[in-house]
Amino acid sequence: MTRDDLIAHLNSQAEAHIAFLQGFLRCRSANPPGDCLTAAAHVTAFLDDAGAPSRIVAGQPHLPNVVGGFDGAHPGRHLVLNGHIDVFPAFDEEDWSGARQDGRLYGRGAADMKAGTAASVIAYRTLYGLRAQLRGRLTLTAVSDEQTGGRWGTRHLFETCRSEVLGDCLLNGEPSGVGNIRFMEKGTLRLAVTVSAPGGHGGYPHLSRNPNKVMAAIIAELEALHGREAPLPPAVQRALTSPEAVRALNEGLGEGAAEWVRRVSFNPGVVQGGLKVNQIPHECRMEAEFRVPFGIEREDILAEASAILDRHGAVWEVVDTHSYPPSLADPEGEMVGILQRAAQEATGARPVPVSSLGGSDSRYWRYAGVPAYLYGPSPIGLGGRRESVSVADYLAVVQVHTVAAFEYLSHAGGTAD
Repeated sequence: MTRDDLIAHLNSQAEAHIAFLQGFLRCRSANPPGDCLTAAAHVTAFLDDAGAPSRIVAGQPHLPNVVGGFDGAHPGRHLVLNGHIDVFPAFDEEDWSGARQDGRLYGRGAADMKAGTAASVIAYRTLYGLRAQLRGRLTLTAVSDEQTGGRWGTRHLFETCRSEVLGDCLLNGEPSGVGNIRFMEKGTLRLAVTVSAPGGHGGYPHLSRNPNKVMAAIIAELEALHGREAPLPPAVQRALTSPEAVRALNEGLGEGAAEWVRRVSFNPGVVQGGLKVNQIPHECRMEAEFRVPFGIEREDILAEASAILDRHGAVWEVVDTHSYPPSLADPEGEMVGILQRAAQEATGARPVPVSSLGGSDSRYWRYAGVPAYLYGPSPIGLGGRRESVSVADYLAVVQVHTVAAFEYLSHAGGTAD
């Protein structure tokens, strides 16, 4: 089968691919609580129908991870496809509708990231039928525990079957916008902070400090770290500051995104204190997060933050399950060019390499020295009410993943990207 034949085949299967995603969206897989059994069964049934091999690898019974792999007819490189099947909690029953309306598919996880995971599953199933033409190996990993840190998802796979899922290159369908290829992600540093005091009557401030006021002062001082810009390697600096990248970032992620991919952000996401307006609270709690770009050490941010917290007498801890270093792949790597060619064919526009503002499981591969790239639908609206993905974007991502994997595995290659 030629590249053109493959694209024609995908076009002929468009309605079947839409139906697969609609069924996927109807599978309740909110995390928390994390029960992804129905969603995993939907994936495995789709693969079984084509005879494509897969199995379940699970560290927790309700968090199944679908792992599949096959060899091509000739020696070559190992490409891994990764996506998650767990999604944000739903607002209401409508979030599980999988409805198709006005050129869009609706449902919790449509953008984050069932459309991207569906693209990986379809690419894997399609290329299994073409394995006699391929070189190397293709592996699929569809995991159940990305939304809450990945302990029982990708991390579990790295702990239990690392050699099977490591590969030479990773392609992930997290929402990026079809005009972007994400090669870099910020690290995270999450803190749980508590300020305590005796508390008492609001009219007696001489008897107790006010934890809410102390926390407000802490937030004001931590805010000084917000916006710190990172020094970047030359290739990364070129990629993120080119006019094309600035335009793509601002269009895809909102005006100002091109600045913030290079800067530290601080978000005091949860602040809770007090029971009654005329009481001095006995406690104020905060959950806060720093997003730290490549080029700035998280340890340096933590050192400055801890000095502030200690000076105010706060009790604090790092939330390890959601704290991890930044990661990046080569923005000029081979897979970038492959994705650009495939996307140009699918959308008529050449995507540019950019950084993510959020995180993904691709970091596990980058930490291991494997280049990892994200190409998926628009992230706008993910996690919100009436989450949706455009049918056109979804089918484009399906085509890009399948064609890119086909090209990568059609060449003997040398070293990894």
